[in-house]
Amino acid sequence: MRKSLLATALIATSLTAGVASSGTAGAESGHTQNGRGPSFTFALLGDTPYGEAQEAAFPELVKDVNAAKGVKLVLHAGDVKSGSTSCDDAHLTATARQYQTFEDPFVLTPGDNDWTDCHRTAAGGFLPTERLDAVRRIFYPVPGRTIGRRTMKVDTQASDPRHRPYVENVLFTEKGVVFSTVHVVGSSNGLAPWSQLPGGDQPAPRLAEFEARKAAALDWIDTTFATARRTDAPGVIIMMQAEPTATDPGFTDIRARVVDLSRAYGKPVLLVHGDEHIQEAEPNYAGVPNLTRLETFGDTATQWLSVTVTPKSPEVFSWEQRTVPTS
Repeated sequence: MRKSLLATALIATSLTAGVASSGTAGAESGHTQNGRGPSFTFALLGDTPYGEAQEAAFPELVKDVNAAKGVKLVLHAGDVKSGSTSCDDAHLTATARQYQTFEDPFVLTPGDNDWTDCHRTAAGGFLPTERLDAVRRIFYPVPGRTIGRRTMKVDTQASDPRHRPYVENVLFTEKGVVFSTVHVVGSSNGLAPWSQLPGGDQPAPRLAEFEARKAAALDWIDTTFATARRTDAPGVIIMMQAEPTATDPGFTDIRARVVDLSRAYGKPVLLVHGDEHIQEAEPNYAGVPNLTRLETFGDTATQWLSVTVTPKSPEVFSWEQRTVPTS
């Protein structure tokens, strides 16, 4: 999914204002790293690869990330394919294999193109809930462990008997900072009708899936901030595919929970997402001084964000744009 372009001047200003020009976050071989000394850097991607050209170019992006000094982790904010390409197992599996070529742990949160938009004729006319099962099987083969050549142990919401299916919602702590992925997607967080299914929309299973996933997401956001409070974390990173906008009913409860808990927490919170294909940053998000929204690049295999976590700095998070060198 993509929104119309925002004013590029706003983006340019945010990217030249110091903190918004570079970014942070990190992970090592374990899921908990309590040291709060040196900074830690991770790569942030999203909405890639889209189509054959980006799939062909993707190995060069992987090579650039793997060679980047200090990067220890790769985060992908969802949409492993475009909305007009096939959602079949062969396509998803081929993309998962590309992700496995990252040297460092690879953490993915699903996007709408990956399952809920698979009802589209161009994507194969699949039942979205069946494709969601496939996404979990292909991209989360070992619950509680990332993919990538060097895997990493993470806490998974699937350990909670109330939320067994949600292997994709994971949490880990690095340099004292709490990282969390929450399954929130575009297409109104999955509320949009599955209108191109043979026989038309199926409102009952669509709404049941939405309500169950929303309940899991709200619980996981609560768990994220409870962990941050318990460990006196210097910052929190929450990654979801879609921005939880103020006017869309699919995001109302999610947005309210993130905003309220961020305000109560008081320390830096970075809300990371993709979906709209515009790299931008928005400090003071939803009027919360310590909450910043950071959107990564999308629909490209030549750009990514390098994000750095510096636990002892006032801002904690900083980032910079990276472009894959041309050969």
